[in-house]
Amino acid sequence: MKTDGSPSAVSDEGGNEISVPALECRGVVKGFSGEPVIDGLDLVLEQGQVMVLLGRSGCGKTTTLRLIAGFEEPDAGMVLINGHAVSQAGHCVPPENRQVGIVLQEGALFPHLTVEQNVGYGLPKEPRGSGRIQEVLSLVGMEQFAHRMPHELSGGQHQRVALARALAPRPGVLLLDEPFSNLDPRLREQVRKDVLEILKNSEVSTIFVTHDQEEALFMGDVIAVMDKGAVEQVGRPEEIFHHPATRFVAEFIGLADFIPAWREGDSLVTEVGSTQWPAMAFDGYQDNGGIDGRLEVMVRPDCLMCHASQEGQGVVTQREFRGPFNLYHVSLPSGHSVRCLLSHTENFSVGTNVEVGLRNGHALTPFVNDRAA
Repeated sequence: MKTDGSPSAVSDEGGNEISVPALECRGVVKGFSGEPVIDGLDLVLEQGQVMVLLGRSGCGKTTTLRLIAGFEEPDAGMVLINGHAVSQAGHCVPPENRQVGIVLQEGALFPHLTVEQNVGYGLPKEPRGSGRIQEVLSLVGMEQFAHRMPHELSGGQHQRVALARALAPRPGVLLLDEPFSNLDPRLREQVRKDVLEILKNSEVSTIFVTHDQEEALFMGDVIAVMDKGAVEQVGRPEEIFHHPATRFVAEFIGLADFIPAWREGDSLVTEVGSTQWPAMAFDGYQDNGGIDGRLEVMVRPDCLMCHASQEGQGVVTQREFRGPFNLYHVSLPSGHSVRCLLSHTENFSVGTNVEVGLRNGHALTPFVNDRAA
């Protein structure tokens, strides 16, 4: 395995070099006390990419990081870094030989070492090691704090130093395990902007773990949504949000409501509007027994408009003040409910009759048996 963390390449039949992924997990399985935690995990991280692992607590995100880092051995499957197998049946490369950097939630700096000494920990005790320390401290904007002790730093500065220490050996893959979770919200927002810029400038291939949806949408080139030890969907943030593959992904990323739909020609019709869905597509599902009364559409609050109307099909049941916006819960005749996100200037009291409809340019996403159609 290469020891400088630089991208590996293989040659095709014509002798041309082809870049290999920075990281691959192929069918990885891991359990504890007979209970599966990771169940057939497949992941591909491209060179220079930031991938966010997103999921609720207990879905296997941190265990996945530990398997990549080498702190845990998989029960089955394979982990490859820059094309080299680091975990497979009968073979597991120790963590220190994987060229993987890791930043944990608390930063975990050595309290008795200065910033400079923390960053240099594990680097060669040579002049070139000292030069690398200054290089990464400059990259994270901490060069003026080189001789400070950890207790003299703020929370955000702690994480910058931890990031510099992880980057110093030029890792092939960098792992970040909810590194901003201990920061207050305002500082967290600024630090993640700074860290994303650092990651892009360093061009390091990164796996970033979080359960924060907003953070995932901001940080990731791609997002891998996890549930029960497996990946539900991988895609660009816009794709994950606007085109979720399953009901789980739709409800986990942002706010989503599901209401019944029925067919009229080439359209799916609902209580709040209709969307085009060719008869051919409908017939395909019907022929395969897929409809089975489970035809629904997904609608997000920003897709809907509503206005007061005595003849309206909806009734306001709840109002949530969100600063510049009001989030209204509206009950429909079927007994189902949708949420509408409106400007703070649109004020409706509970019990108001409203007409609900789609905003211009928005569509309803059809789902059959909890999967996007």
